[in-house]
Amino acid sequence: MTEETPGFDENEKPEGTSDATTPDDAAKAAGSADKAAPAGPAAAEDLVEVGLQAQLDQAQAALGERTADLQRLQAEYQNYRRRVERDRVAVKEVAVANLLSELLPTLDDIGRARDHGELVGGFKSVAESLETVVAKMGLQQFGKEGEPFDPLVHEALMHSYAPDVTETTCVQILQPGYRIGERTIRPARVAVAEPQPGAGPKAEESSDEESGGPEEG
Repeated sequence: MTEETPGFDENEKPEGTSDATTPDDAAKAAGSADKAAPAGPAAAEDLVEVGLQAQLDQAQAALGERTADLQRLQAEYQNYRRRVERDRVAVKEVAVANLLSELLPTLDDIGRARDHGELVGGFKSVAESLETVVAKMGLQQFGKEGEPFDPLVHEALMHSYAPDVTETTCVQILQPGYRIGERTIRPARVAVAEPQPGAGPKAEESSDEESGGPEEG
């Protein structure tokens, strides 16, 4: 009879072993489960929201660029309109001034005829109609006797001295001046008079003599 060598039963486990898992094994198993688990609805919504926000930011940036471009184009167009309008007015004024300049000799003849009492009959009607038309076109006559001489709007053709003026004065209008708005198309041609030389000192001496002589300091 043979002796059987004592050993372990196939169904028996060695002492010291247990079916319970260790904490480390549980953590590893949980991590593996998390990695394997699919993303939930909340995570998907977060991704969609991030994508929509990015698209919104991009659209707002594009809108800002287009708005700036539109404002720049609008400003350029307004400047262009003002420049065109200014040029149009300037061209119109030059054309009107050139036309009226050709009529000035006729207006001078009408003025001389009026001064001599010759503006009568049909000639008077035609002359007054012409003066009305040029006035509607903006033509203005200027130049009066007694006003101070201004070299910007007066042209002195004659010069004299007078004791009754205190500054250079227009004493006679030889030809009236004409302007359109601020544009002078012909200066007034005038005769001017200046104060009599030495009139000031003589007046002071006469005043001193009447008062008993100058005061002594």
